[in-house]
Amino acid sequence: MRTWAREHGLLLANAGLFVVFFGGMVLSGAAAYSEEQAAHGQQAVSVLEYLSTGEFVEATFENWESEFLQMAMYVILTVFLFQKGSSESKPMGKKAPQDEDPRDAPIKAATPWPVKRGGLVLKLYEHSLSLVLLALFVASFTLHALGGTAAYNDEQMSHGQPTVTLLDFMGTSQFWFQSFQNWQSEFLAVAVLVGASVYLREKGSPESKPVAEPHYETGA
Repeated sequence: MRTWAREHGLLLANAGLFVVFFGGMVLSGAAAYSEEQAAHGQQAVSVLEYLSTGEFVEATFENWESEFLQMAMYVILTVFLFQKGSSESKPMGKKAPQDEDPRDAPIKAATPWPVKRGGLVLKLYEHSLSLVLLALFVASFTLHALGGTAAYNDEQMSHGQPTVTLLDFMGTSQFWFQSFQNWQSEFLAVAVLVGASVYLREKGSPESKPVAEPHYETGA
């Protein structure tokens, strides 16, 4: 068990932090929502009731969509683009292992089955990481729109205003403000990491070059 935990420590730690912070978001979000309800003379909600509100769905998936968009675009852009001196870039001037054609690789017992299968299955597998991330982005974007519509209509009704359809809400400045305010921060963080890894180091991290490596050395 200890060996398994060590082998999967990075995933387990991030999954654990997600659970902690997501729980904090739910509890604090339910409290904030109930305070807002009370301010409008409406009944407070329980944590479980809060999970079914458009407010919760909107808040959750407008953040998730930006994360999946960032990661999908980062995976795709690093296929074609380089940053001299950055540990986040493939090496320049030589072929990277990631560019090797899997069709030319020797088949071993541990070779992933799509590589053994070949054809369309392999073609999809070659881009499976970006495809899954893009699918998660589309799903989160859709749920953000649905939750946002529900939350927007709740606000409209509380002020005696007419409700809107999903497409109507997606045409509002509020919907796009929610998206852009998250998207811009994600790409800023990536740009800082890519640029900072040229000159700065973190000993022991695979996201950093070796501490004594020259600034101009690119990738692994």
